[in-house]
Amino acid sequence: MTDVAAGRRYQHLLLEDDGPVAVVTMNRPERRNALSLAHMEELIEALRGIGERSEVGAVTLRGAGPAFCAGHDLGEMVDRELDEFRHLFGVCTTLMETIQGIPQPVIAEVHGIATAAGCQLVATCDLAVAADTARFATPGVRLGLFCSTPMVALSRAVGRKKALEMLLTGEPVGAEEALRSGLVNRVVPPERLRDETRALAMQVAAASHQVVGLGKRAFYEQIDMTQDAAYEHTREVMSRNATDADGQEGICAFLQKRPPVWGER
Repeated sequence: MTDVAAGRRYQHLLLEDDGPVAVVTMNRPERRNALSLAHMEELIEALRGIGERSEVGAVTLRGAGPAFCAGHDLGEMVDRELDEFRHLFGVCTTLMETIQGIPQPVIAEVHGIATAAGCQLVATCDLAVAADTARFATPGVRLGLFCSTPMVALSRAVGRKKALEMLLTGEPVGAEEALRSGLVNRVVPPERLRDETRALAMQVAAASHQVVGLGKRAFYEQIDMTQDAAYEHTREVMSRNATDADGQEGICAFLQKRPPVWGER
């Protein structure tokens, strides 16, 4: 891997390139990678920078230390004014929107715990691979602070009944249950987590980066539309895609039985 953060010193993150995959490591192990305001702002800046790099085809998001992410940093949430909380949760919302807004698919690599806003991170990422020892929870109800913003991502990733059970009880669910519920894509032994996540990221990054970005954007645009509106929208997206250079290259490569050569990265 190569360090891509030489021009920017991050306090709470490590950034590396692994070929066409950008690896973002949350690096607050002593705080279980809790999302302080500064940590979230760094994540937003780093992800936006990655989003502008056409040579990057996928992103993996991992956590240093024993946890993936323990949610918001509660140490920053004592004796604050209403507008300060509005700002804090607004930055968190921007982070989640940035993950889904950049063209590259973001893959969560989950070990240990992912709780509250950490569970929100997993639910927000486009894909997720979890160690079979990982645990997921939205325990805010037990602290008197309902996980309302994590609820947005969670309720869109899993069924209503499972989302409400997690939100109303705060009970953690294991990796296999998270897989059955649709919160993660794959569950693997801890010793295989990094390799399995990398393999998935490389598989995604092998396709045309331009086409993957187009498809990711279209997915989130159509997901909450009516079926008629979704078909109208995606018909136009696919028609334009078919006229693009990479669209034509892929079709011709298939017909000619040769590997495609994608455009500039």
